[in-house]
Order: sequence, then C-alpha cells, then structure tokens
Amino acid sequence: MTPFRIGCGAGFQGDRIEPAADLADRGALDVLVFECLAERTIALAQEARLKNPDAGYDPLLERRLRATLPGCARHGTKIVTNMGAANPQAAAEKARAVVAELGLSLKVAAVTGDDVSDGIAGFTLDETQQTAAALGDRLVSANAYIGISGIVNALSQGADIVICGRASDPALFLAPLVHHFGWAMDDYERLGRGTLIGHLLECSAQITGGYFADPGVKDVPDLAHIGYPLAEVTEDGNAIISKLPGTGGIVTPATCTEQMLYEIHDPARYLQPDVIADFSGVTFETIAQDRVAVRGATGHPPSGLLKVSVAYRDGWQGEGQISYAGANARGRAELARSILDQRLTDPEIHERLGQLIGGDDDIRLRYTARCADADTARKIGEEVEALYLCGPAAGGGVTKSVREIIAIASTLIPSDSVAIRADISGETHEVA
Repeated sequence: MTPFRIGCGAGFQGDRIEPAADLADRGALDVLVFECLAERTIALAQEARLKNPDAGYDPLLERRLRATLPGCARHGTKIVTNMGAANPQAAAEKARAVVAELGLSLKVAAVTGDDVSDGIAGFTLDETQQTAAALGDRLVSANAYIGISGIVNALSQGADIVICGRASDPALFLAPLVHHFGWAMDDYERLGRGTLIGHLLECSAQITGGYFADPGVKDVPDLAHIGYPLAEVTEDGNAIISKLPGTGGIVTPATCTEQMLYEIHDPARYLQPDVIADFSGVTFETIAQDRVAVRGATGHPPSGLLKVSVAYRDGWQGEGQISYAGANARGRAELARSILDQRLTDPEIHERLGQLIGGDDDIRLRYTARCADADTARKIGEEVEALYLCGPAAGGGVTKSVREIIAIASTLIPSDSVAIRADISGETHEVA
C-alpha cells in the first residue's frame, strides 16, 4: 500500500504560514494538520467569544486557509485543525465562506463537545484541591482533551476540512490514520504508533531543527527558511519523518528524540484519550539525508478519563519597566528596585518580582506584581514612571501595562460523560 502522507502546517497559533503553503503546494499530502492550541490560547479564545459570539476561533484561520487551500485542493489534501478553539462552528462558517470565495467545492465539518464548562462543578482541581464550583464567577472555561472519534466521523462523512476545538494534539494526526487504514479502536499497537507520529509532528519546526538549534553545540543549516515536517506512514503504523527538499533545517535521530521526549512525563505511559502510548521501544534510523525511519511504538488500553483544562480569573498583573545606562547603571537600577519595594506596600498586591535584565552598563528594570484588582495593578507602572524624577539619575524608556491574569488548572473527568458531535456542512452527527 502506498504510504499515507501527513504533514504539519502549524505547531502553535503564531506559527509561520509560508512553510505550510509550501507543504500544500509541493508535499503531495493526503492530510495537512494545523495544531494551534495551547492551554492559555483557548482560555483567551473563550474570553473573546464571551465578548462576541461570532469570535473565539484562531485569528489566523482565514489567512492560513487562503494560503494553503489552492494547493490542498489541487492535490486532494484534506485539512484537520484545532483552529476552532472556543468556537469551532463559527470557524467552520468562516472556512465555508473562504472556500466559496476561492470557487472550491469542499465539505467543512465542525467537531464540538470539548467544552464541558456546564458539567465541571463537582470535580476537584489538581492545583488547588478545591472543586471547580469554588471558582464561582471566576471560571472562564473548561475544555476536555477529546480523542479521535469526532474527527474520524467527520472524515467518514466526506469532510475535506475538519475543524475542532480542544482535541488532544496527537489525535489530530491519529484520526486521519485510523480513518485511512481502518485501524480498530482496540488495535492499541497501531494506535500507539499513530500517536507517536502525531506527537513527533505536532510542534512543526521543532522536529526539523528550530527548537533544537543551539549554535556551536547543535548547528542547524538555513534556519531562516526552515521547512515543516511530514510523515510517510505505512499500514503497520511505522513511518519515515522528513521535510521538503530545498527547505532549511534538518531531520535527524537527535531532532526526533528531542521531540519524542517533549512534554511527556513517562515515555512508557503517554496518556491519551484513545490509547496509553508506549514509546520505550522506539528506534530512529537515518535512511537518507533528512529522512528518519521511526519504529517500535506500541500502546495499551486508555484510562477512560479525559484531562480537562480549566481557565479562571486570578487577579490582575501590573508591570513597569525602566532602563539605566552608563557608569554605575547596575547600582542605579538596584536603588530603583529598592524604592519600588518600599513604595508598593498595598495589601492588595499579592506577589511581586523585580528583575534586572542586561549587563553592568546597560540595565533594564522590570517590576511586575499580581494584584487583586485593576486599579491596584495600575499603581505598579505609575510608580515606575515616577522614577523619572523621583528615583536614581538618568532613567529612560519607561513602559507600563495592566492585564487580567487568566490562570490554568486541570482535572480528570470520565470520557463517557463527554458528548462529541460532528456538524458537517449543517448536518449534525452524534458521535459519542
């Protein structure tokens, strides 16, 4: 069977679009995945949706689609993404509008069900040991890391673009593999292997040398034009990881090993919604330049629990910065920090940090604090600004800011308590 070609077009919300367009144009991919969510990203998206019910999805969704859809349509490449963030249905509507404007005929699906805000109250948060109900009106969002069922269902219904919210990162890649090869949901060896492939690809240029690079220690060529990764996957779930010819970066056993170990607690028990993946027997072998064979992952039955990322309001952050340069710059900056420590004694200031950044003759003082309310937080920047005349000599370049703090906690809920739905061009399909 011809290997299934799957690539990664983004590893976070602000990732470059150009390498993704290159993959769409030259990659001859079966599926292009955009993995754009982090815990805080979806919390901010939920806040945006509260202000505007038509918002809450990735702000780069339209740009990414316009850049990649022509190439994807030409090659028959499907798109799977979590750019729906807090509002997959609105994202799907925007995608349908872009598809129509480009004169294409593609089916768009929205996968929902990850928002479990209404059912989280009785569950204990790991970080606070209090129930979510104790947050009261400070609760912003609660999103479960759902598995592959909604995406597989959407692909089975003929969707060309599948947009979901908070799915497990590797699930975005595993789902197309399960759909294409027809893997059984209790074939844990293949599910574990597919999870490894998803985990290797999910951070885009991290595996092609971007996050890997350390000049003089781990040199990477042409980082300015780094290419994004793709995998050629066989029916048994093993793969070759590579990138497009002519792009910058590298793919080696070392880049693959670093990425495999990224963000996992136990390589032998990587907990995912559909499988507990075991990477302890994985091998990487260079078979040609920038082509690495990946073998040896396996898996075990899932736990029956889903991680939930809970976002809540946790006060306000006030910040001010000021620079000192020239003779005795460090001494003046240290005096400025001491003045702020003495001035900012309001009991509504809960935590503070004064940092000196730079060398001895060019220092920037950054003073920040977590406060109970916005008015108290504003005092931080105001006191820093007052140092222009009330503090040490020759301070300059003051900046100040105030923002609300969105904190993240987590808990576990039974997977069978989450109802997943796939809305395909207006038709809703209950999945689980």
